[in-house]
Amino acid sequence: MRRLPLLATLGLLTSVAFADRPTTITLVHTNDLHSHVEPTVIRRAPYGGYARQATIIKQIRAKEKNVLLLNAGDTFQGTLYFNVYEGLADLAFMNAVKYDAMAVGNHEFDRGPAPLGTFASLAQFPVLSANLDVSAEPTLAGKIQPSAVVKVGGQSVGIVGCTTPDLPNISSPGPTVKMRDLRQSVQAAVDDLTRRGVNKIVVVSHIGYTEDQALARQLRDVDVIVGGHSHTPLGTPALEGWRASGGPYPTVVKDAAGQNLPIVQAWEWGKVIGRIKLDFDGNGRLRRFTEAAPIVIDEKVPEDAEVKALVTALQRPIQQLANQRIGEATVVIPRDALPTGETLMGNVIADAMYEALARGGAVAAFINTGGIRGSLEAGPLTYGQAISVQPFSNTLVTLDVTGAELKGALEQGADTGGRLIPSRGSRYRIDLSKPQGSRVSEVVINGQPLDEGKTYRIGLLSFTASGGDSHFILRDAKGERRDTGIIDLDALINYIKARSPLTPKPENRISVNRG
Repeated sequence: MRRLPLLATLGLLTSVAFADRPTTITLVHTNDLHSHVEPTVIRRAPYGGYARQATIIKQIRAKEKNVLLLNAGDTFQGTLYFNVYEGLADLAFMNAVKYDAMAVGNHEFDRGPAPLGTFASLAQFPVLSANLDVSAEPTLAGKIQPSAVVKVGGQSVGIVGCTTPDLPNISSPGPTVKMRDLRQSVQAAVDDLTRRGVNKIVVVSHIGYTEDQALARQLRDVDVIVGGHSHTPLGTPALEGWRASGGPYPTVVKDAAGQNLPIVQAWEWGKVIGRIKLDFDGNGRLRRFTEAAPIVIDEKVPEDAEVKALVTALQRPIQQLANQRIGEATVVIPRDALPTGETLMGNVIADAMYEALARGGAVAAFINTGGIRGSLEAGPLTYGQAISVQPFSNTLVTLDVTGAELKGALEQGADTGGRLIPSRGSRYRIDLSKPQGSRVSEVVINGQPLDEGKTYRIGLLSFTASGGDSHFILRDAKGERRDTGIIDLDALINYIKARSPLTPKPENRISVNRG
């Protein structure tokens, strides 16, 4: 049981006694919004959108007395709204509905630290990460805190933020942003809050579902973890075209003291909003949770008039560009992996990269799975849809690697999850039953078996070529490296225009044996 510090005055005693009465807090949360200001269409049905999210948030606040609204990071990147507004369109919404706190996600650094600095300066809520050291970065110093205390129903609730330790490998924080040890920094922030008498503590985390569970087992004095980063659909209902549930909502694990610690996450893009009621006793201990379920944000939810007007105003500078038709697809082109391990959207992107780079001598191109950010529906294709698939404005790089280096890079991708999807004419096999470092075989590059002693010119995103997704072999390769300056989105749009209508089919470019 947590104990409050000895109080010196009766006045303080009276205030704390009031603060320690039993209470119920309704926790509402989102994560990985990725600038999805407007609804996302799945099988021709719209889900999410800030105007409908605002309606649900306001309805909950009208019904419940004590509401805590949190965001678990990756508000940046993913649609034209980010390309134009760099997070400030999302911030206008978040300020309007009065978020209480937000964790820093990795995509908040996709254009370096400066846009996050502007965002944090204008945010009317704390932006948090305990394991980021931004003291040496002038655009962020003093703007990102490890924790904050917010008042909910007159009582103090501590919020501690954290960010994936993979940040330097998967985004662009720059050399002045440093990572602290995850567990130690989070626990230190929690301990600081408990020393200050705060006995209800939430960790808002952008590290991923599996990592949240591992962290939870090492923490003490945390009541709930609100997660993000892995886009895990916890408790998601079975709706056509939706990913199956990735686990129960909440997922409950034992913390370091043997106490139950619930973990929640709200999938992605605001298609659902998480909601859970937390009942605390007079000592600030979580005794039970009720009414725990994600709320589906579908077209049955009316759009809030105030936020709808805001979205309409934000649309004007980008609508003409977003609606520009660039081609057509005869089938749905999903980003999710097929049972074989390949992804049709990845195949299209890799082929677009290859066509853009073949004149420069590239014999193959590879897209990392993390670089595929959306699917394409069957029917007309627009500029806006294309940018939802490749929103990061990477440039295309050609890199000369030996066959041994290329096989090593494929092995790294198989081991770390940063799998590389090849362009047409290239393929390989992954056997996950074998030890790490020896899982890749039957590599074919541009129709020919891989020769480990030969040099190959391959095409990559600038992100991957510089070591993103832990591709250190590609980062450290000594062969000729040339940034072509071609934007990945431009290559995709040119490919769609030239190849339309798109009719991709499975080709077994990757074949995975899962053991």
